[in-house]
Amino acid sequence: MTLVYTHPMTTRVTRAAGHDHVLAGIGMMLTGLFVFACNDALGKWLVSTYAVGQLLLIRGAAGLVFLAPFLRRADWHAFRHPPRPGIQLLRPIFATLEVACFYWALAYMSLADVMTFYLAGPIYVTAMSPFLLGEHVGWRRWLAVLAGFGGVMIALGPTAGTLSVPALIAIAGSFLFSLLMVCTRLVRGTSDLYLVTTQTVGALVFGLVTAPFVWVPLHLRDTLLLMLLGVTAMVAHMCINRALKLAPASVVVPYQYTTIFWAILLGYIFFGDIPRVAMLIGAAIIIAAGIYIFVRERKAAKALSLIEPP
Repeated sequence: MTLVYTHPMTTRVTRAAGHDHVLAGIGMMLTGLFVFACNDALGKWLVSTYAVGQLLLIRGAAGLVFLAPFLRRADWHAFRHPPRPGIQLLRPIFATLEVACFYWALAYMSLADVMTFYLAGPIYVTAMSPFLLGEHVGWRRWLAVLAGFGGVMIALGPTAGTLSVPALIAIAGSFLFSLLMVCTRLVRGTSDLYLVTTQTVGALVFGLVTAPFVWVPLHLRDTLLLMLLGVTAMVAHMCINRALKLAPASVVVPYQYTTIFWAILLGYIFFGDIPRVAMLIGAAIIIAAGIYIFVRERKAAKALSLIEPP
């Protein structure tokens, strides 16, 4: 989850200080993305033994323990009266289901393959934004959306025989991820702590409901690793949110595509996965389309701000 926050600039802020903030923001973004990649690799290793529900149960419980000190200092009025409560309810549902699909697909597919499909999430958001967000999408961005969909089809593979159930689960998860991003845009005024907490609670509830039916006895080492899964996810969220507060989103957001590099590297080191040529080509097209859409959206937002009266 990421929310864009723009720092107010005053005449007393020096150019050097601003440059340092940008570098620190880039560093925090890269750190958060690397931690997320390690979290995903650990999740792939654990999901080969434990069911998704069990994994989310312990991950969610560990996440809440990690958040406890922050929740004690939280403004509970904001928790009791969040904006747009209906969207706030849908958001953790989408968040939980997309994470469940992600881990489910990881049990059968390489880390790089699953990550490639999830990189298409922002492209789906652009395709849905005229209908769900009331945003105008010009013909250039529509062409980029079509190119992104083409990248997804290439990543799936050139033959119908490669269209496996795990691949469909990964695509469904990436679509749910895009719905999560749409919901996040609709409640962008909500505090980061509230959004992260509701996502964590959603995963915990999902685990409580499903884990008893698929429970596998835990070893101490695996219990600690499952707990680490929840803690590293919280740390990654905080790094990315901090990055967006230190530097402009236009600078740090494109770095999200470095996750495919880490997915390929970690997948090869820990699981012996060798990336398919079709996946690499599809990922390149998806990344190019996603960056182009992001740049066009920034230009459109800047043009709108110049037209609208202050």
